[in-house]
Amino acid sequence: MLPAFWSGLVASAALLAHVALPHVKEFALEAADGLMPHNVAVAPAVLDGRRGLRLTLADATRQELEHLPPAQREQRVVHQLARIKDLDFSSGVIEVELAGAPAPDAPAGARGFVGIAFRVQPDNGTYDAFYLRPTNGRADDQERRNRSVQYVSLPEWPWARLRKETPAKYESYVDLVPGQWTAIKIEVEGARGRLFVHGSAQPTLVVNDLKTGPDGRGGVALWIDNGTVAHFRNLRVTPR
Repeated sequence: MLPAFWSGLVASAALLAHVALPHVKEFALEAADGLMPHNVAVAPAVLDGRRGLRLTLADATRQELEHLPPAQREQRVVHQLARIKDLDFSSGVIEVELAGAPAPDAPAGARGFVGIAFRVQPDNGTYDAFYLRPTNGRADDQERRNRSVQYVSLPEWPWARLRKETPAKYESYVDLVPGQWTAIKIEVEGARGRLFVHGSAQPTLVVNDLKTGPDGRGGVALWIDNGTVAHFRNLRVTPR
């Protein structure tokens, strides 16, 4: 038996450890329950023998775009994401397996854009995001390879503005294969963000000035962009 003094210290330490433990939230992503789709169609699917969810542009959104004049269609920004219900995130770790490839009817510039949006606001158009461009990973053009992964903060900081004002700062290279499951991890601490790919111990992309700032907060969402067929599975969120 421990003396009363030491017993009290042990009990206090155990209580503090319990309080300090983060509340890990895990989502198998084998059914659309618990998701709030925005401009996307979500359905269970199997890719390479692994169950997950398939995301594509919603038919209603596609038809709406098709009825616009070409000039307006090109300028229209369509946020395509599926937000996790009742999940609030500021800092912590987000892990997921995903795959992206251009859709059969994708425009020429499609890259299979797929990623995770975080600190998502209720308008579904304001958020930070890390995403992959899978067809760039093994392109013969080195400049395209250097743009395999990307950070953005919408609506004020799209990739085009970041690339123009600070070339190469918010994008980087990593080996990618379209349509192949890829494990990513996003670490967020205040205004700092790190993207890890393929289980690497070192980040593929380092961002020290997340545009939502040190106190940014919001939801977490599965994210795709133009002309993409994407798959997601095994989402794990560990808030801090």
